[in-house]
Amino acid sequence: MCDTCGCTITAGNAHLAGAGRAAPAGTTVEVLKDLLAANDQVAQHNRAHFDEHGVLAINLMSSPGAGKTTLLEATIRSLRGRYRIAVIEGDLETDNDAARIRAQGVPAVQITTGTACHLDAHLVHRALHDLPLAGLDLLFIENVGNLVCPASFDLGQHRNVVLLCATEGDDKPAKYPVMFRAADLVVLSKADLLGVLEDFDPVRAEAALRALGRDTPLIRTASRRAPALAAWLAWLEEQLSAPRAIAPLRPLAGGVTVRA
Repeated sequence: MCDTCGCTITAGNAHLAGAGRAAPAGTTVEVLKDLLAANDQVAQHNRAHFDEHGVLAINLMSSPGAGKTTLLEATIRSLRGRYRIAVIEGDLETDNDAARIRAQGVPAVQITTGTACHLDAHLVHRALHDLPLAGLDLLFIENVGNLVCPASFDLGQHRNVVLLCATEGDDKPAKYPVMFRAADLVVLSKADLLGVLEDFDPVRAEAALRALGRDTPLIRTASRRAPALAAWLAWLEEQLSAPRAIAPLRPLAGGVTVRA
C-alpha cells in the first residue's frame, strides 16, 4: 500500500480520514492504521451479507488490459443459464466496463474511484445497495487495474483471482509478490497468443509464482480468438459447490492478508 500518494483515501472512507482538514505532524501512520482497521470491519460486514444470501464473491485483479472484463463477458455467456451473476466494476473514470457487462444481460454497478487506484470495502458496501443479493449466486468484483494496492484491501470477498496476461512479462509474480501471494487462483490470460510471443515463458511464470512459497493453482484461459475457458469454469463450479466457510486470513506486511 502506498503511504505517500494518498491512494489509501477513497470516496468511501474520506470522512474517516478527516479529508480536507490539516492533520498534525506525525499522524499519517496512525491515520493509515485507522483506515485499514475501519476497512476490515466493513469488509467483514460485506462478507456477512454475502454469506447470508449464499453469494460467492470473487475479487478479480490484474494490471490494466490483462483481459478481466473480456473474461467476465465470456464467463457470463457460459454460466448465465445456470447461475445468477452480477458484477461490480472499478475504474478511475467512465462506466465503459459496466456497460459491456450489462449488455450480457446481468446487473452491473460501476464504481468510479477518481484518483484512487483500488477499491475498498466502503465503496463495495455502497454498491451492494444497488444489487439484488437475494437473487444472486455469484458476484464478481472487478478491481481497478493495478498490481499493487488492490491486494492490500479486503473487500469482503471469498476468493482472490489474479490475471497474469501473456502479453506481460513472465516475471510479474517476482516483481509484484504481494499481489500474487494474496491470490487463491492465478489465471494466465490471452494464452492463445503464446504461440506468437517469444518473451513469455509459462514455465518461468509458474516458477516465479512457486518461488513465493505458495501452491496457488495457475490455469490458462483465452476469451477471444480461440476461446479456452474449461479450466476456469471448472474452478468456478468447484468454488460454487464448496461450503462458503473460508480459512481465517492472516496478516502480511503492509496490511495485506492471505489465507493460512
